[in-house]
Amino acid sequence: MPDSRDDARTPPGRTAAPDAGPGGGSHRRTVSLLGSTGSIGTQAVSVVRANPDRFRVTALAAGGHDVPALAAQVVAVGAEAVGIATGDPAALQDAIDDAARAAGRAGQHRPQIEHGPDAASRIAAVGADVVLNGVTGSIGLRPTLAALDAGSTLALANKESLIVGGSLVTRRAAPGQLVPVDSEHSAIAQSLRAGRRGEVRRLVVTASGGPFRGRTRDQLRDVTPAEALAHPNFAMGRVITTNSATLVNKGLEVIEAHLLFDVPMDAIDVVVHPQQYIHSMVEFVDGAVVAQIGRPTMAVPIALGLGWPDRVPDAETPIDWTKAADWRFEPLDDEAFPAVVLARRAGSAGSTYPAVYNAANEECVEAFHAGRIGFLAITEIIERVLSEHRADGQLSVDTVLEAERWARARTHQLLGLL
Repeated sequence: MPDSRDDARTPPGRTAAPDAGPGGGSHRRTVSLLGSTGSIGTQAVSVVRANPDRFRVTALAAGGHDVPALAAQVVAVGAEAVGIATGDPAALQDAIDDAARAAGRAGQHRPQIEHGPDAASRIAAVGADVVLNGVTGSIGLRPTLAALDAGSTLALANKESLIVGGSLVTRRAAPGQLVPVDSEHSAIAQSLRAGRRGEVRRLVVTASGGPFRGRTRDQLRDVTPAEALAHPNFAMGRVITTNSATLVNKGLEVIEAHLLFDVPMDAIDVVVHPQQYIHSMVEFVDGAVVAQIGRPTMAVPIALGLGWPDRVPDAETPIDWTKAADWRFEPLDDEAFPAVVLARRAGSAGSTYPAVYNAANEECVEAFHAGRIGFLAITEIIERVLSEHRADGQLSVDTVLEAERWARARTHQLLGLL
């Protein structure tokens, strides 16, 4: 058992330590949900509604593409503020009025409405105990920084904001302010409680292998977008599911683990575990390996992200150990799936290279689904764009955004779209 000193239960790096941050303590926590109508956001709403004595949602933010769903959430949780990036604020209030009438609470919901591309950042800056950033893509960077600056505990599901922001985010985060919500990084944070910082030898990130696990590079040449979206375990959005097929998602997670836990890139391994019951592992200096095991869902990471360091009872159904099961582990085929190697290169270079990796990939994914390029071209173009990039100047939000603009433009040139 670890000893009772403070570092015995504190993960290395910048992740939240037990009893740390403004969300600590036993009071009912206020929560702001960014990306509330997406998969992470809707599950977080369910966690909050199932635990009204522990959490209270005070603010929501979403892109604005599903106004009825957002309005229903406002009424369901009684949010005092809501933000939309696009759409008409008046139309949102009308939808809220309709949802309130349907719930038998007509006229009771008149939240403050923020509107425009910075709406999520303004919602993040409100100063809730916990801000869960479930926005998809690097547009989550400014809301991430706003939440940190407001002193909120940041439950981070938006990996891209950390990856492209790098030291901008880690320098901004106070000790114990970042809580990972990605299942792999939540697993690592949980496993790290088993030892002290100096006892960690390496991190082991697990991967499902995606829909093309076991195929050679030649066998991947003619796979279709529909096949790439057939993930064996999860139903996710188009970009994330495609990233799981290319293993770009796992490359991003290696960079994220490096930044979250302050562990060198060469001390982070990836192993294919198709069943995804072991979410990730930590190897300690004595050879012991501690793993976090659970069903292949996001229920526990989301609940723990909101409640860290305290667990939320009954967040997920436990595994039935009376039933036989076989779990496999396989090495990652870097030749067929070079995305992780490229991510290590970008993460080791630091600066704006991870932002270029992410932006080039997003453009390639869109081109792949539009039928303009084949599956293998995604990582081939990422490699080309990375090799041409030259980081210039001190890292800032502006230099990150400029690097992303350059990467997208250069990717479009290579795609033959300009």
